[in-house]
Amino acid sequence: MVHQLPTGAKDLLPLDVAQKRWIESRIQQVFQSWGYQRIITPTVEHLRSLTAGGAVDPEAVIQLHSNSIDILGLRPEFTASIARAYAARLGSHVATCPQRLYYNANVFRRRANNTSEESFQAGVELLGASGLLADGEILLLLAESLDRVELPDWQIILGDARLTGALLDLLPEQYRAKVRQSLAKLDRIAITEMDLPEDVKGYALELVDLRGKPKDVLSRLSTSKWTSGLTGEISYLKSLIDLWESTNQNASDRLILDLSFMQTFDYYTGIVFDVACNNYVVAQGGRYDRLLGVYHPQNVSYPSIGFCINLEDLQQALQKQLPQTLTTSSWLVVAKTSDAMQAAFAHAAKLRQEPQIEAIELELEFRDADVVRDHARSRGIPQIAWVSSDGAIDSETIAI
Repeated sequence: MVHQLPTGAKDLLPLDVAQKRWIESRIQQVFQSWGYQRIITPTVEHLRSLTAGGAVDPEAVIQLHSNSIDILGLRPEFTASIARAYAARLGSHVATCPQRLYYNANVFRRRANNTSEESFQAGVELLGASGLLADGEILLLLAESLDRVELPDWQIILGDARLTGALLDLLPEQYRAKVRQSLAKLDRIAITEMDLPEDVKGYALELVDLRGKPKDVLSRLSTSKWTSGLTGEISYLKSLIDLWESTNQNASDRLILDLSFMQTFDYYTGIVFDVACNNYVVAQGGRYDRLLGVYHPQNVSYPSIGFCINLEDLQQALQKQLPQTLTTSSWLVVAKTSDAMQAAFAHAAKLRQEPQIEAIELELEFRDADVVRDHARSRGIPQIAWVSSDGAIDSETIAI
C-alpha cells in the first residue's frame, strides 16, 4: 500500500525548513523590535467563532466531527481567534490598550474543489488603537519586515474601505449593489454594459479608474464634482500618505493608491492593503474596527488593525535570496574501536560547548578510515576527530 499525503498537505524537508526559518527569524525580530509579543491560539475552534466576523466563508473551513453538538473547524486565519481571545480583556485597565500581538503558525482552508490546503502565516494585530499613528505604524512595520528579508520590487496596493464605501454611497441606492460587486471584481466591462444613467455610469467608471500614484489619485478625487462632501476622508488619506513618504525612503515607488480596491464582504472599516511582488500576493491586511464587538459579551468593540504575511508566497518570491544549502557539521567524531565509544561521546560533548562550533556528528559504524573520510567529504564536514580508547584525540582536516 502506498501512503500519500492528502491533497493540499505538504512535508517540509530540511532545506525548506531552513529557508522558512531564515524568513521567520528576521520577520519576528522586526515584530519584537516594535514591541509586539507572540500569541498562540488553538488550531481547532468552534466554527461559529471562526466565521462570526463575516470575513470567513463557512465553506472554506475544514470542519471536524466531534461528540458535542457544536461544529469544530481548523483555523483558516488568525484575526478571528485573536479577536475572540482579547475582546473581553481589553478595556479592563488603561494599560491593556493598545495590545501589540504577533503570530507565526499554520492555517488550513478548504478550496473550491473541496480539497484542503495547509499554509503558513506570520502577522500582527494592533488591538485598541485608531488614527493616523496606528495606521502608519502598521504600514511602516510591514515595510520594514519586507525590507529585512530583502524582498525586491514589492509594492503596497492601498485602499480605504471607508472612503470607497462613502464614494459608493453617492450613487443612487438602486445601483449601489451592482456597482459594488463589479468594483470588487475590478470588472470594468460589467459596469460599461450596465443599464445606468450616463452620469451614474461615468461616475462608476471613475471609481474603477481611481488607481495609481497616490498624489495623482487624490488630485483626481479632490476635483471630482461628486466628492465635495468627503473632504475629511480625503484629507485623512492624504495625511497618511504624507506620513508614509516622509518616513520611508523610496516611498513613492512602493505605494500604489487604489480606491477601487475592496472586498465583497463588509469586514474592513478603514485602510485595506495587499503587497504584490513578482505576481505573488505576499501580504494583506487592513483596519477592522467592529470585529472585536462581535466577540465581546456586551458587544463593546475596539478599533484594531493588522496584517498577515503569506510565508509560502514570500518564500517563492525570495528564492534567490534564501539559503540554497544546509549548514554542515563542523566535526565528525570517530571512535576507533568499540572500547572508545564512551570517550568519543565525551569528546563530542566537549566540542559542542565551544561557541563557534555549530554542530558535531558521530560516526555510527566502525568502518575503514578512507570510507569515513569519503563520508565526511560527501557531507561537507571539514574536520575529523579520531578517538582512542584511552581518550587520545587525533585531529585531521579534510579537503572538501
